Amino acid sequence: MSRPKKRSLTLRGHRTSVSLEDEFWSAFREIAAAENRAINDLAAEIDADRGMDTGLASAIRLFVLRRLRSR
Repeated sequence: MSRPKKRSLTLRGHRTSVSLEDEFWSAFREIAAAENRAINDLAAEIDADRGMDTGLASAIRLFVLRRLRSR
């Protein structure tokens, strides 16, 4: 598994970054493409749904894991 890399996102008009491994980032992009959604929109939805004690990168990893497990 690769080391996390910083990735830039724009959530509801605000720039932010998350540190994700290449494997999680690729899977996240694939999920967004399969749902015909912009990656920033999907990230904004995950951001809105996450708890205050969960970081955005962790929330994205959990989202990807849940989606892959549900297949």
